Amino acid sequence: MMLSRTAARSSLGARAVALTTPATLSQRSLPVIWSRGMAKDNKSQHQRFSRPQNAPAQKPSSPLEQQQKPQQQQEQQQSTSTSKPSPPPTAAPKQPEPQDQKTTPTPEPEEQDPIPDLSKLPDLTQGIPSTLEYETAGASSRSQMTAVEEEEAAGSGGGGSGGRPRQGSDYVSSTDRRRRAMAKWFFGLGTMAIVGGTVYLGRDWEDDEVDKHADVPNGWGPLHWFNRARARMGDTVTYFQEPAFEKLLPDPDPSFERPYTLCISLEDMLVHSEWTREHGWRLAKRPGVDYFLHYLSQYYEIVLFTSVPFGIAEPLVRKLDPYRFIIWPLFREATKYRDGEIVKDLSYLNRDLSKVIIIDTDAKHVRAQPENAIVLPKWTGDAKDAELVNLVPFLEFIHTMQYSDVRKVLKSFEGQHIPTEFARREAIARAEHNKMVAAKKRSGGGGGGIGWLGSQLGLKPSNMSLLVAPPGEENAQEAFSKGKMLQDIARERGMRNYLMLEEEIRKNGQKWLKEEEEMQAKLTKEAMKNMQGSFFGWFGGSKEDAKEEPKQ
Repeated sequence: MMLSRTAARSSLGARAVALTTPATLSQRSLPVIWSRGMAKDNKSQHQRFSRPQNAPAQKPSSPLEQQQKPQQQQEQQQSTSTSKPSPPPTAAPKQPEPQDQKTTPTPEPEEQDPIPDLSKLPDLTQGIPSTLEYETAGASSRSQMTAVEEEEAAGSGGGGSGGRPRQGSDYVSSTDRRRRAMAKWFFGLGTMAIVGGTVYLGRDWEDDEVDKHADVPNGWGPLHWFNRARARMGDTVTYFQEPAFEKLLPDPDPSFERPYTLCISLEDMLVHSEWTREHGWRLAKRPGVDYFLHYLSQYYEIVLFTSVPFGIAEPLVRKLDPYRFIIWPLFREATKYRDGEIVKDLSYLNRDLSKVIIIDTDAKHVRAQPENAIVLPKWTGDAKDAELVNLVPFLEFIHTMQYSDVRKVLKSFEGQHIPTEFARREAIARAEHNKMVAAKKRSGGGGGGIGWLGSQLGLKPSNMSLLVAPPGEENAQEAFSKGKMLQDIARERGMRNYLMLEEEIRKNGQKWLKEEEEMQAKLTKEAMKNMQGSFFGWFGGSKEDAKEEPKQ
């Protein structure tokens, strides 16, 4: 009895030592992992992971552990032969075994699995090895990656439709099938829409379209059908490329005594906007803008022609010009879009182009009528800039001389800085004028001729309205005898009108603004009233009619 207890204790101790040693762990656990997870990859001739060349192989178990293994096996055999099957009295009661263990016989102990060669496993102490060679070799194809899953599905009776395992080449997921089906539907619907739209656009012309497309006749031929469809499509695209209206300005009023039209730009000409980190967005008004607008308003019909949209430019223009010296503001909606550029086409203005001048800072905007354009450099915010003010004498001179075609005048200044060239020509004409006046005085004659002055400047006048002096002013002949030129008389008269206008603005400017504000409020109120009347009209009558019905 004592012998058997001693043998049992030695057997239990040997088992405890065997369980705590690394050799037992490597013998029991690693073969199972190798056989279940990695043995199936031996079907491929390529190695799953490449072993680093400089990585040292893992060492086998120590000699002491190899000596203990036969002793432990011998002690286990002795304990099984000498021990009795009856348990000791102090042992815990046996738990009922599961039903599967009762029916399944206990397998006899098999021989130990061979120890795997751990040198074939990757050395993870040097980092995770690269799988590029493994993937490029074809080991990551869908068929090999799902080989185990297909075998399990085939063993359990699954494997896709009909129990047949899917191959990697013909595997298509449900998401891909839905996408392909949707693509086919969209392609079919798109083809039907194109064919149907072409058939609809190629129908015969309506009554109001016949005159517009006289070069494309009606007919049932395929060519005629296609030409009509293309013409209608062109009209649709043109709607977004052409100005909003065929006539951007109303017909000229005969009582409006300003025969010339001056179109000016807004961005980088009258104002300049910039963004900085310190201040964010800032907007600056160009020096001399008020003088430019107020002074030239007595000579020109001023039109603002900008490429900025209405929603952005309209509040800015209202603040820039509160007294409405800009008679007609035109915004982005009035421009033309051609070859990816915005074009300000003057032919839509409903004005005689021989009396129209446009001032811009971008030559691409005025490429439709470059002969009517004055292109200035962009203003970058310089507070000492005087380019806009220096242009006033030239524009005033055009009105003074009443030229029949301003394009000829601008042609004579082509390629030159207009303020500088005009000042040079004026200085030459003044010197000649002074000589002529001195010669006339010595001979006892009168002053110089007006026609001679225009010829000296290279410009021919068509109407000399300044010959008739208003009450209180000296006539032209008296001014010429004093050495004054025609443009001097025009500037004096224009400056008097400008100072009178500024005086009226100082006296009555606030009153004018208040009256305009009241008028705007009145118009807004009437618009709301009309809107409410239309709303009640949808339900059988207006609001006033509903109040008057009980009185009747």
